[in-house]
Amino acid sequence: MDLLESMRTLVLVAEHSGFTKAAKRLRQAPSTVTRVISALEEEVGVRLLDRTTRSVRLTDAGARYLEHVRPILAAVQEAERAAQAQRSESLGSLRITAPVLFGRLHLVPLLTRFLALHPRVTVELELLDRVVSLVEEGFDLALRIGELPDSSLVAVRVGSTRRVVVGSPAYLAARGRPSHPRELASHDLVGFGALSGLQRWRFQIRGKAQELRLDNPPRFTSNNAAASIEHALGGGGLLMVLGYQVADAIHAGALEVVLADFEPPPVPIHLVHASARLLPAKVRALVDLVRASAAWDFVSLDAPPTPERRTSGARPPARTRSRKRSE
Repeated sequence: MDLLESMRTLVLVAEHSGFTKAAKRLRQAPSTVTRVISALEEEVGVRLLDRTTRSVRLTDAGARYLEHVRPILAAVQEAERAAQAQRSESLGSLRITAPVLFGRLHLVPLLTRFLALHPRVTVELELLDRVVSLVEEGFDLALRIGELPDSSLVAVRVGSTRRVVVGSPAYLAARGRPSHPRELASHDLVGFGALSGLQRWRFQIRGKAQELRLDNPPRFTSNNAAASIEHALGGGGLLMVLGYQVADAIHAGALEVVLADFEPPPVPIHLVHASARLLPAKVRALVDLVRASAAWDFVSLDAPPTPERRTSGARPPARTRSRKRSE
């Protein structure tokens, strides 16, 4: 038995003083309405209506029951209206997670615009360099970089980025430019995160994706991309990073790409949310804004970035201010 529907049926029978008119409002047969009320009386354990051949009226117990039922139904109706408003109007709290540096450099400026467009929305942004469970950890939306495993999540592609090897002009002038990944054995390497721990860099060699094991350990490692990029900017060696992390430094001439012919295919950037069914308006509005206005294509690195593509290594020369993040 649907208790709420039974309560609503009782209210209509009481208001119309009969089963026939209530059944007409509900577009049901009078016999169906009679059965619903009988089942409700069985559920609560008292007779709620007195029936005669001429009229139907509430018993004393039925009147008292109805006094409690009406506020419950009103509260449910208000909850339904509030939920429907969430679907049709951008309002409420929006919880988002993104990688640390990408979120700080690219998502935060866009969220500033989003909040200006939607004054009834609040945003909680958690910058985390790990994959979170959207449902278990209570996030509405996640930004993820890289190929996604099969799952029930809905992914919207919003950009892509290369994985590049870079070095400073001073370092390359002193140590030479490698023409093949095997020549990295004679270079100083800079690592960070999992790359430094595994000592493997990804390349496309003879048409096949390969992880090249580097026998010479990095001379400098960090769990933070900005720190490793800063070291590379200072001439510390060659570094493999995602293109968006060093785009500004490349455009400023502070870092140069090497081994471009051996780069693996670009990796996608996605916005991920739990379900496409009954998607809240606040989530849909942000996804639409990203798709319409964000320029998150970090594959072509030979043109200056637009304002929303400002990203970089730690600090290009004194001319520009740069920023960075871990994958």
